[in-house]
Amino acid sequence: MTETRPFEEAWEPPADDAERFVVDLAGFEGPLDVLLELARRQKVDLTRISILALADQYLAFIAELRTVRLDIAADYLVMAAWLAYLKSRLLLPPEEQEEPSAEKMAEALAFRLQRLEAMRGAADRLMALPRLGQDVFARGAPEGVPVEKSVRLEATLFELLSAYAEQKRWREVHEVLRIRPPRVITIEESLMRLRRLVPDVPEWEALWRFLPAGLADPQLNRSAIASTLVAGLELARQGSLQLRQLAPFGPIYVRRSTTA
Repeated sequence: MTETRPFEEAWEPPADDAERFVVDLAGFEGPLDVLLELARRQKVDLTRISILALADQYLAFIAELRTVRLDIAADYLVMAAWLAYLKSRLLLPPEEQEEPSAEKMAEALAFRLQRLEAMRGAADRLMALPRLGQDVFARGAPEGVPVEKSVRLEATLFELLSAYAEQKRWREVHEVLRIRPPRVITIEESLMRLRRLVPDVPEWEALWRFLPAGLADPQLNRSAIASTLVAGLELARQGSLQLRQLAPFGPIYVRRSTTA
């Protein structure tokens, strides 16, 4: 059964100190942070710290935390076990093993502490810089300056007369361009030619034989071929002549209509 109490009633902590909630405010972010803090307490350079003393201090720190029933993360316990192993190897005579020696392991640990010290120092210097909006403030947006421009042309009388004469001369020299229409053979001319020549052609003849003679201009020759073909189609539609083509893109033949 759940016990209910008034909201205004003051809460009293349990009498057993072991059941009290413990909050650690040291601000350590990992076992290396603890080692660095313990190494600083030795008041010596990180390159000359005593690894044995550091291991003893860390193990004592872990033991003190466990007495207040504080949950310890696994990485802290792993570091404690590794330091106990390193301490035992430093105290015992060296043996031939494949893994690095205890001195090498101690030097590697000291190097990691030096690197962490450098990183924390750089972070402190970075955070100590002036902050925009807190320590320093940006200048306000500059206002635009209105600029008014006025153009003033200056010319002498000689320059004005020279410019007028140049424009007048250019208009007299340059005439309007007129393009003459090209000479072409019209469809009406081809119709008249075919009506005059086809009645005398009882057998098949090539259409190109009905083109005008003496066409030296290639453009005029193409015009005659196109207009003659159109005229032949028109006369075939009217039933005045017949057209035949034996193959695609082959020559076109024409003769008079046998039904006329």
